[in-house]
Amino acid sequence: MEANLIRISSGFSFIKSIQNHSSSSSSLSFSSSTISLSKKNKSSIFLQKQQFGKLGSSSSNKESFNETSFEVERLTLDSKARDEMAQKAEKEIKQEEEEEDSKAWKWKIRKRVWDLMEADNIAQNPRPVHHRIPNFVGAASAAKNMGGLEVFRDAKCVKVNPDSPQKQVRFLTLSGKKLLTPQPRLRTGFFSMLESSMLTPATLNEACTSVGVAKFGRPISLDEKIKVDLIVIGSVAVDPKTGARLGKGEGFAELEYGMLRYMGAIDDTTPVVTSVHDRQLVDDIPVEKLLIHDVPVDIICTPTQVIFTNTAIPKPQGIYWDKLSPEKLSQIRILRELKSRIERETGQKLPCGPSEKLPPTAQRKPIAQRKRR
Repeated sequence: MEANLIRISSGFSFIKSIQNHSSSSSSLSFSSSTISLSKKNKSSIFLQKQQFGKLGSSSSNKESFNETSFEVERLTLDSKARDEMAQKAEKEIKQEEEEEDSKAWKWKIRKRVWDLMEADNIAQNPRPVHHRIPNFVGAASAAKNMGGLEVFRDAKCVKVNPDSPQKQVRFLTLSGKKLLTPQPRLRTGFFSMLESSMLTPATLNEACTSVGVAKFGRPISLDEKIKVDLIVIGSVAVDPKTGARLGKGEGFAELEYGMLRYMGAIDDTTPVVTSVHDRQLVDDIPVEKLLIHDVPVDIICTPTQVIFTNTAIPKPQGIYWDKLSPEKLSQIRILRELKSRIERETGQKLPCGPSEKLPPTAQRKPIAQRKRR
């Protein structure tokens, strides 16, 4: 179906809008634990990258790559992660009435969208879609609409998430562009770079999968000099009027964005695009409740339309260490190494976020304290 172009606010002016917003957002007070690459901070002790050894790269011996072992491990860890997200969602919903800063509203919106997609059978495998970036019916059509965007056609390097509904986007990217894709949940490494010149017609389709990225991609490090022209991000729900977005709840898209900011590969003007089903469009994401590291989107591609959001939501400026829990750090080797490197070279200890597994006595405020509010 031919895309129905919808322009929220004024036409195709979102780049200019972002640039204007970027200049005005310099007055915002971001956390001192943020790692940013604005010009005035390049000399900061947090950003003396030239003194550090390379991080994030790993030797890539394609001959020893065990495809079966990789896939078994990926599926096992994916299942474990979804179980943990389900438990986290249940806990936060139960605490909704007891916590002033409850995140239960995010889980309620996610669950509503996941339930709807399953009930209306607009989901594709892997199913059920709960606690995933849902693979939706019409994902290829949404990818085709994305491929027609000027910002996609002009991009030389595109960062695309590794989830199923964006597989066709990865395929289109490899038709003449550089594809930057993170390892799933950043567990086994960092980002991998792929180009069509590294592939054959027989391996192109496989290279668009998680296994193919690990098998054919070239691992890069945090110190590598690259420029990303476009970011494609997966979503569970997105608001077309504000650009507010919800992922599946693990925060990896935000971490990937923050690390690319740290590398100097992107800035406020780098467009962020998502592809979703039309039924994943919502109007009840409260912008005022979004966190400083939440990534908004500039363009939404569905199977039937392209939406320019002209979002006014500030984009994250780097890695917010005070938002990272010990559990999240323990899952991601590259972040642990980066944190240790910065602390070692600067002599300053970076902050850490609260634990995700607080003891029962710390999870709940005393009843008497709640009644005094």
